[in-house]
Amino acid sequence: MCCVDVGHTCPVYPQITSPAGRAELERAIGLVESVADPDPVRRAAAVRRLLPPELATEALTQAGLRAAARAKFGSLAGQLLFTADGLEQATRVEVADHRAARFAGAGLASVLDLCCGIGSDVLAFARAGLRVHGIERDPATAALAAANTTGLPVRISAGSAEQADWRSAESVFLDPARRGARGRTFDPAAYSPGFGFVTEVLLGSRHAAAKLGPGIGHALIPEGVEAEWVSFAGGVKEAVLWSAGFGVAGIRRRATVLPAGLQLTDADPAEPLIGPVGSYLYEPDGAVVRAGLVRQVAALLPGGRRIDDQLAYLSADAAADGPAAALARGFRVLDTLPYSVKRLRSELARRGVGIVEIKKRGVDVDPAALRRELKPTGPHSITVLLARTGDQRLAILAEPLAR
Repeated sequence: MCCVDVGHTCPVYPQITSPAGRAELERAIGLVESVADPDPVRRAAAVRRLLPPELATEALTQAGLRAAARAKFGSLAGQLLFTADGLEQATRVEVADHRAARFAGAGLASVLDLCCGIGSDVLAFARAGLRVHGIERDPATAALAAANTTGLPVRISAGSAEQADWRSAESVFLDPARRGARGRTFDPAAYSPGFGFVTEVLLGSRHAAAKLGPGIGHALIPEGVEAEWVSFAGGVKEAVLWSAGFGVAGIRRRATVLPAGLQLTDADPAEPLIGPVGSYLYEPDGAVVRAGLVRQVAALLPGGRRIDDQLAYLSADAAADGPAAALARGFRVLDTLPYSVKRLRSELARRGVGIVEIKKRGVDVDPAALRRELKPTGPHSITVLLARTGDQRLAILAEPLAR
């Protein structure tokens, strides 16, 4: 059963410190969700007429956060409590379960989550059968994590990750905060706890993993640590650094594409060939690009090759199937033109194109501004892929392949 050790000074929400209080809060949230008025001001006013002020405020907040959380948590969102920052940093269910499965697959029985937030990763570890001790520096957030993990083999504590006894843990997980006073930060030096501490844990633990922003530079990855970039439904969600205990010989970079469950690593065969645009063009998944594994996708394509050594566009002589079709988005090439707005506008008019998807790599063009310049009209749709190959700028007209 979950227990929480947050001390007596924690400004916890009164409604979640007892089963009766939690039940009262859930009834209040249900009342908010039952008010059909789409106008948020009138809706809030109606709720405040029916509930005590503090309970009404908390119920309105939680109902709004749960609605926003459904994109990450699905039906599970209706069982959880959130903060705005906690929801933003929380891992979506499928990605958290993928990561927890690697812990369980290593034969581990327990994990210390040093930055547990509202408990989304704690829940994933528990679903994977691990015992979890979660630590959260903010006492109120720790209380929410405890409420979210009630009834599970979980302990939640309020405290500092840096002061925790992580060296004696069987395994460790970190998800450092990536927000500061000015909002989200992309600088690892500004993480909390800092990247230096993250590195210390990764190098000092047999089994440790750290969830970081997907923009982490390859040069920052410590020697002996594997970096995995994970995408879901085409969007890159995170980079995870894995310590030596999780490592596989010869692998330093990995891309995982969910929900397909496909993986590619720097140990897989790579195709170095560079050649012209052929009958098909492929844009690798963002996780593949971040992991620097574009050439590995080229090796999976029929006659696969890069069209430039600086671009993540690949060409092929035939349509791909199997893993390659899930690791890269494919297009059938209709025509390839030297890029000019005037010529492109004329070609789209000739084809009766009214809907244009514009993608670019290596070309300094604002797609929204270009679309306005093209003034497309007509019943047809097309994809325009702008690319720089050597000194040339190309406009590749194409139609997407079914995925």
